[in-house]
Amino acid sequence: MSRPDDILKVHRLAHTGGSAALLGWLAARLGGWTGVVDAEEPRGPETAVRGAAEMRARGVRSAVLQGGGPATLLFALDGRHTLAAVLAQPHDPGAATLLADAAVPLALVLRAEEAVRREERAELAETRAREAVLHLLMNGRMSTAHQIAEALGPSLPEPMRLYVVECRTGQRAEVARLCEELTGGRAWIVRCPVYVRHLIVLVPADPADPAGASRDHDPLAGALAGVAPDCTVGASGQLGLREAPAAYAQAFHALAVARGRAERHARFGPGPELELAARDAGAGWARTLLAPLHAHEPRRPQDPGAQELRATAHAWLNFTSHATRLLKVHRNTLAARLRLIETVLDLDLARLGDQAALSLALRLTPGADRAAEHAPVAYAPGAGLPHLDAVLSDPRLTAWARAHLRPLTGPDAPPGARETVRTWLAHDAQLAPAAAALGISVPGVRKRLTRVEGLLERSLLRSPSARHDLWLAHRAEELAR
Repeated sequence: MSRPDDILKVHRLAHTGGSAALLGWLAARLGGWTGVVDAEEPRGPETAVRGAAEMRARGVRSAVLQGGGPATLLFALDGRHTLAAVLAQPHDPGAATLLADAAVPLALVLRAEEAVRREERAELAETRAREAVLHLLMNGRMSTAHQIAEALGPSLPEPMRLYVVECRTGQRAEVARLCEELTGGRAWIVRCPVYVRHLIVLVPADPADPAGASRDHDPLAGALAGVAPDCTVGASGQLGLREAPAAYAQAFHALAVARGRAERHARFGPGPELELAARDAGAGWARTLLAPLHAHEPRRPQDPGAQELRATAHAWLNFTSHATRLLKVHRNTLAARLRLIETVLDLDLARLGDQAALSLALRLTPGADRAAEHAPVAYAPGAGLPHLDAVLSDPRLTAWARAHLRPLTGPDAPPGARETVRTWLAHDAQLAPAAAALGISVPGVRKRLTRVEGLLERSLLRSPSARHDLWLAHRAEELAR
C-alpha cells in the first residue's frame, strides 16, 4: 500500500473502530507487536516499557532501540502514553513513517475515549448519588438527603407528589428528559435501583389541587404515559418529604391499577391509612418491639449496626430478594442480616404475621426520629413484649380494617374474592400452597389476585405489596368478632 492509502486507512480506523481497531491493524500491517505503553500502568514487552520510560526521562519524542534482537520503535503521544512497536529484523523500512503518521490520530482517539470514560464515570456517580438520596429519604435521614440533593440539583420538592413510571428498558433517559421539560426542571428524578424499567419522579405539589381532587386528570402522568404505548404511570397523593416511603408505596399501588386502564396512568385511590389509624394505639408498642434492634451494638467494626439493620429490614419487607439491588449487598449478606434481625427481635420472618408486625413497627417509628428510637420504653430482656393483638383490638384499628376490607365483599367484588385473599394470607402469601388449599391452579390464584388488585387499588403480587396491611386488617377484624 502507498503512504496516502495508509494514512487514509489510519484515519478511517481511528474514526470508526477506535484505538483498539487502529492498533490491531498496525500490528497486522507491520508483522509485530504494536501497542500503547501507559506510564501509570506500564504493560507490554520489556523493551517497550523500558524504552518508553527512558524517553520520558530524557524528554525526547521518538526513539528506535536496536540490538541483537527485535527493533523497538517508540513515538510519544502525550505525557502519559507512548506508541510502541516491537518488530523482528529486518522490518519494513516504512514502519517508522507509518507509526509517525498514526501517532497524531491515535493520540486524539485515546483522548476522546478517555473523555467518554470520564463522562460515563460521572453519570454513574450521579446515578449512585441520586440512589443514595432516595435511600436516605426512605430511611428518614432528611438533613443528609437535602445536602446531597442540593449539590446535584434541583432541590427536593416540599410538599411533593411522587410518580413511578414504568417503561421499556433503555427508555428511561427519554422519559427523564420529558419529565424535566414538562416540569420546567423542577422534578427530582432518580432511576429505580430495584426495578430496571422504573423511574421515580418527585414533583412539587400543585397548590391548586391540595387534596388531589383531580384524580382522573393528571397532565404530567398523561403526558408521560403518551411517550410510548407500554409506558405506565402511578402517582401518589400530595405528601411531605418525610412521608416519602408512604408516597412511594402509594405510587406503586397506583401503578398496579394503571396497568389495567386504557389511559395507562392512575393516582392513588383515597382510602384509610394504617399509620394514621394506628399511631396513637401503636406507637408505644412499636418502640418497645424495636428497642432491641435500636440498642443493638455490632460485635465487630465490619458488622452491621442498628441503622443498617433497620434499613435492611425496611428494604427486604418492601422488595424481598430484590433488596440486594437497593442495599448494594450480596444475597448472602442480606440473608445473614435477616437472620440477625430475627435473633435480635425474636421473630420468624418466614411467617407473614411477623413480617406484618415488623412492617407496622417500622412505619410507626420514623428512622430520623432518633429521640423516639432511644426514648425509655418498658422493655427488659426476658420480660416479653406487648402483643400486637392489643394494638389491633383498638376501635380505630377495627374501623380501619373494615373500611380496608369492604371492597372484597362489595357489589364489584368477583366471586370468592374474600376467601381467596384469606387463604393466600393464611399461607404466608405463597401462591402454590394457597392454590392447593383452594383446589385451583397457581395461574388461577394469580388471576384472582390480579382482579383483587384492581378492586383494592393496591399491588399484591409485586413488591412493595399490600399483603402486610391485608394481614393486619384480617387479624383486626377477627379480634373484633
